[in-house]
Amino acid sequence: MDSIYTIIVVILMALAVSDLIVGVSNDAVNFLNSAIGSKAAPRYVIMLVASAGILLGSVFSSGMMEVARSGVFNPAMFTFQDIMILFLAVMLTDVILLDLFNTLGLPTSTTVSLVFELLGSAVAVALVIISRNEGETMVHLSRYINTGKAMAIIFGILISVVIAFVCGTVVMYVTRLLFTFRYKRAYRVLGPFWCGIAFTAISYFALFKGLKGTSLVSPEALGWMGTHTLTVLLVMFGAWVLISAFLQYVLKVNVLRITVLAGTLSLALAFAGNDLVNFIGVFMAGYDSYHIAKATGDVHMLMGDLNNPVVANTLILFAAGAVMTLTLWFSKKARSVTETEINLARQDTGVERFGSTSISRAIVRLAVSVNKNLERFTPASVQRFIARRFAPLTVRDPDKAPFDLIRATVNLTVASILISSATSLKLPLSTTYVTFMVAMGSSLADRAWGRESAVYRITGVLTVISGWFLTAAIAFAVSSLVALVLMWGGTIALVLLLALCAFILIRSNITHRKKRTRQETAAKDAEEEKQEKGLIDTCAAEICETMKKAVSIYNRTLEGVFREDRRLLKQTVRESEELYTQAHNRKYEVFPTLKRLQDNYIYTGHYYVQVVDYLDEVSKALLHICRPCYEHINNNHEGLHRDQVEDLMKINEKVSAIYHRIIDMLEHNQFGDLDTILVMRDALFEDIARAVMNQIRRAKRGETSTKSGMLYLDIINETKTMVLQSRNLLKSQKFFVSNIQE
Repeated sequence: MDSIYTIIVVILMALAVSDLIVGVSNDAVNFLNSAIGSKAAPRYVIMLVASAGILLGSVFSSGMMEVARSGVFNPAMFTFQDIMILFLAVMLTDVILLDLFNTLGLPTSTTVSLVFELLGSAVAVALVIISRNEGETMVHLSRYINTGKAMAIIFGILISVVIAFVCGTVVMYVTRLLFTFRYKRAYRVLGPFWCGIAFTAISYFALFKGLKGTSLVSPEALGWMGTHTLTVLLVMFGAWVLISAFLQYVLKVNVLRITVLAGTLSLALAFAGNDLVNFIGVFMAGYDSYHIAKATGDVHMLMGDLNNPVVANTLILFAAGAVMTLTLWFSKKARSVTETEINLARQDTGVERFGSTSISRAIVRLAVSVNKNLERFTPASVQRFIARRFAPLTVRDPDKAPFDLIRATVNLTVASILISSATSLKLPLSTTYVTFMVAMGSSLADRAWGRESAVYRITGVLTVISGWFLTAAIAFAVSSLVALVLMWGGTIALVLLLALCAFILIRSNITHRKKRTRQETAAKDAEEEKQEKGLIDTCAAEICETMKKAVSIYNRTLEGVFREDRRLLKQTVRESEELYTQAHNRKYEVFPTLKRLQDNYIYTGHYYVQVVDYLDEVSKALLHICRPCYEHINNNHEGLHRDQVEDLMKINEKVSAIYHRIIDMLEHNQFGDLDTILVMRDALFEDIARAVMNQIRRAKRGETSTKSGMLYLDIINETKTMVLQSRNLLKSQKFFVSNIQE
């Protein structure tokens, strides 16, 4: 047999390892978020529990390898040569696609990705085979492809998204009515029964989803439990109630924490046993195909033997589990994906990652309208009762968990019930879709989506859901294209595609690492600064640093316009966007900051609110200078006229002088030169007025183009706004500091 096929098997193995890494980075969201979001235990404990579940599930699993071998296509219609190309196309596409979602920090379904990549590659390869065979047409495509499997998965996606969200919402609403946010009193009485229900659901899930098809539980035992489901559930419930009562009343253990950790273990077990093994399923199918063809030496033999039952290689499964576990501990991208769901589900409002869209605004308006109509027909006494049950905690520790243990158990219990129910009914279901939508539904019912954050969180949920449905289309299209390139390009195409895949992975990892490093460094520096200084000094230092960055970006932007330096302007746009984001985010942190002020600072807090607002306006004006400058040069428009440059240079000198004084006063908290700043500002405004008149004269004489004239006026007007708001900021900071010092 040609050595190229040995090389292909090695490549499939390397891609399988990469696939495991990017896969666990994405799917870690399924089993980590409830425990991490509720802080049920220290992070290392949660990771140890999840690692145990992954190793146990992977070692005793055959998972979805049947799908990779014969679930989507009919291997008896493909030769060994064609099927190896098919598997290569799947693995290349899967690695790139999942890494893209990880880089964006969005959870997606690894099962859907795999199935549609298999479908796309199989269709592409089958079309090439049909084109080579006389007497075959597109009508014969159904002999090659199992379209029923794909349609069943699409149907399962649509149903699971809706059902999971509705169930999570309803169960969480009833649970919160029962326990309230001050759940400890009710938990003393109802705790064993509540944890008994949760443990029963989690245990049933672990049996039917996590251990199905493994050697730990025989098919006969699973079959008996399937026919006696009610009896099994009642026995489990009684046993778990007694165990929970013993732990709570006798040993004084917080059973809620144990429940959350048990749910994490079972979800991790199911994940490794049924989902992540998808990524080694393609490699193992290729590995088995290689040995089948090697025995005969015929690369043109049909691969009908792949229809035979799978005999899993325990060593490969254990190695896969080890790769998963290591990735879970060391992957930075896994944290990005988990942070997305936790931020969308957290109880507090704050900085929202996603923006506002017309669809999300329309949904919020509709919800508000429906709520008002419901209130008309709801008795006032009922409304007061519900309001008391949902009254949030008045004082929240900044270091407290994003949501409490009650919601974490709801997330795990409902997800476990839905997934195990679908498994017992043999319905295709994505663990990612179910766990994510349950978490979103429970956060909605828990009133985490208040008027302040609902529109942003709905945008986030819609973004994730859109990514899910795009996954299937993109996976099918890209995999088809890659398969066609490999079929027609041969070895050269394989080398080029491998190089492209390596380049994409390396570049995305470097980009993500740099971004993460910047974020971690900034957070670390901010924390160290807060420890060294008081809160007031820290706020003043942040404001001073922002002003320094603003004047630096302003100077370099004008320099870039004068020199028509596109690269410099692109850099200043990026820096101004980051500065604006920081200033805008600081507005959302105003009230948490004010809560941390000492009591004697309360009456001066409104000055701090003004300072933050003015800072936001300064950064916004700067952004409105940088963007038009970059767009003007990037579109290759005519540069500024010599007279325009001279006017702007004079203005820039006075702006720099003003900011030098402002920064000096902010650094030393000495505001004696405030009146001097006012005089300098008025002098600058006179120069700006003269510059505008000069531009009007130039325009009348036709000395400048319309585009350059508009850019010139934009720079001048936004400069005036920036300086005006900076002086207002300085004045508010003076009152803030002086009142505190008194």
